[in-house]
Amino acid sequence: MQTPALLLPQRPSDAPETLSEYRARGGYGGLANAQQHGAIWLRSEVTAAGLRGRGGAAFPTATKWQLAADAAGDEKFVVGNGGEHEPGSDKDRYLVAHHPHAVLEGLLLAGFATGAQKGYVYLIEDMTAQRAAIEQALAEATAAGLLPFPVELHLGPTTYVAGEETAALESIEGKPAKPRQKPPFPGQAGLFGKPTTVNNVETLAHVAWIAREGGAAFAAIGTAESKGTLLFTLGDEVVHPGVYELPFGATYRDLIEGKGGGLKNGRTLRAFLPAMSAGFLLAEHLHVPIAYETLRPLGTGPGCGGVKIVDDTTDVVAMTIGIAEFFMKEQCGQCPPCRMETNQFVHILKAVQAAKGPGYDDKMKKLADFSRKKGRCSLIEMAAAPVISALSCFADDFARAAGPGAAPEA
Repeated sequence: MQTPALLLPQRPSDAPETLSEYRARGGYGGLANAQQHGAIWLRSEVTAAGLRGRGGAAFPTATKWQLAADAAGDEKFVVGNGGEHEPGSDKDRYLVAHHPHAVLEGLLLAGFATGAQKGYVYLIEDMTAQRAAIEQALAEATAAGLLPFPVELHLGPTTYVAGEETAALESIEGKPAKPRQKPPFPGQAGLFGKPTTVNNVETLAHVAWIAREGGAAFAAIGTAESKGTLLFTLGDEVVHPGVYELPFGATYRDLIEGKGGGLKNGRTLRAFLPAMSAGFLLAEHLHVPIAYETLRPLGTGPGCGGVKIVDDTTDVVAMTIGIAEFFMKEQCGQCPPCRMETNQFVHILKAVQAAKGPGYDDKMKKLADFSRKKGRCSLIEMAAAPVISALSCFADDFARAAGPGAAPEA
């Protein structure tokens, strides 16, 4: 499948794209268009584009912007969230390190659209290359007089929940990076209680393209409900690991076999996880178009595009325990239902692994149902999705591990 290079154009260098390089391909043309036509025009173009957030939640970008634009107050903020910490996903790190000006232009556009007077680029403390790239881009853009408002770089802690949008705001305010209770939403009361727009850095890079090329051009790429392109990360299980861009409507076969070159060492694909916080898909689903409307009926979604492979040698029970342990470790401790769910998942799964697991299937499903929507952030659902999916996709593996008389309940 032909891949439109919206975010990852072919370049002769692996170094961060400079201002002159970015401008040579039309960079900051979108900002000029917005300044000429106005904030209402920009919001309408993003609405026409059908752009959804690329941080994993897929919330309509224009809707989020409108909330902040309509909010009362003469002080507003905008935040570019690059706090990527989901294992298996490197797309935000790659984008910021290689195309910092696209992220910066998108941030300026989001601020212009929502009436912000200050912006922040939010990264994580261990993002050395990304920090250097953004600092270079900020220096170049400042010297060129391109910043309509000041932009600062903020480094958050190396915890998973620090990437959640309200946790990022807490960190910028100098507090522990833990999610806030919502509502109010950041667009109503965000940084320092002021209306704030938080967008993922991939979302912002798409905004820069849309402002330059138009919402209709973006909407022409993809499917009925899923517009544009998406960044994916493939790990060392494939011949050609890396970060790739594909349009919605492409298939996981296009990604894993076409871009990744297939599995290494002649392994056979058994299943794959589109993102750590999603549900599993089996090898028979390789042909399904990647889109929200096609993946939703299968109990999953593209998430942030960090694909994990299950081959014919994978111990799926051990793999599921590893995922559950990650969420148990990374939950922030604020919400008792989340603490209970994540700890109990690990406890029950380890009992299965030790052949002491009768009733495991029903216990975990009831636990997930009880905990749903009871956390300050979505981690409580994210932790449940791959575990409950694994019970269904790999029912025989779990039954064998759990021991005689421990088959899943009907």
